[in-house]
Amino acid sequence: MHDSDATDAPAVRFLTVAEEFSGQRLDNFLITALKGAPRTLVYRIVRTGEVRVNKGRVKPDYRIQPGDVIRVPPLRVSEEKPAARPTTTLQKLLAGRIVHDDDNLLVVNKPAGLAVHGGSGISIGLIEALRALRPEQAASLELVHRLDRDTSGLIMVTGHRPLLRALHGQLRDGDMDKRYVALLTGRLGGSQHRVDAPLLKVERPTGEAVVRVSRDGKTAITIFTVLERFKDATLVEAHLLTGRTHQIRVHAQHLGHPLVGDDKYGRDADNARFKALGLSRLFLHARALRLTLPSGKKLALEAPLDADFEAGLEILRRG
Repeated sequence: MHDSDATDAPAVRFLTVAEEFSGQRLDNFLITALKGAPRTLVYRIVRTGEVRVNKGRVKPDYRIQPGDVIRVPPLRVSEEKPAARPTTTLQKLLAGRIVHDDDNLLVVNKPAGLAVHGGSGISIGLIEALRALRPEQAASLELVHRLDRDTSGLIMVTGHRPLLRALHGQLRDGDMDKRYVALLTGRLGGSQHRVDAPLLKVERPTGEAVVRVSRDGKTAITIFTVLERFKDATLVEAHLLTGRTHQIRVHAQHLGHPLVGDDKYGRDADNARFKALGLSRLFLHARALRLTLPSGKKLALEAPLDADFEAGLEILRRG
């Protein structure tokens, strides 16, 4: 990375991307490059188009390439609130939930309620806490994929650029086996359901992004297999054959059996009824990952259900 303006006075800067940063997300690159700049500031200047790549606007998740020229507007970082630091308690919690830490790959059993990254009113996320936990890797650690804030389970992080690109390729090509456990409202009939329904991300008038089944959307396929039935709910395994935003949640809604605790795609009456029973979280957990590393080594990882998920199932079993 080369910076054409090394002065402290606010001014437009142009950063040229070096080979070592190839494939990194633009927002993560800027958070590292613009030392002291809070995530909220970085997100804002990218979202509003003040940051340009090769003279054009791009999204925060744009993956930079060697030779890209990034225009950064004048920043007065001192006027922004300093970035929050993860608590020792959070760092200890995550340290105790590491499922795999080898082969340049870190896999964590993320608790429900923790966002994968800060921003949009969230000061600290999983990636910030992991960077604080691993300061020697802080500049390079990146999320391989994402989980919704209220979803628990396996999430992959790496600071190794070639591995990041390889895993992105497996995710894109459907070569990674991802299995979730989900609790659906109502009694789902049959033993297995394959939902092949394209998904389209749209924006509500309020600015909130939601996903809908649409013939104009991207291919999305989920296989739901019944694991256990209760009086008014069904526990299923959800096998993702594609990896679209909110795929399981929207496909469950499409089946007519939205997830218990889903305040975006579920029914208010259902959520209120289950909450009154003591089931107050989104019942979705990323349980298993099976992948092949570039070395040819195969990994099969699993994360047990969180205590609150198990407790909810016990309430239903008692009827």
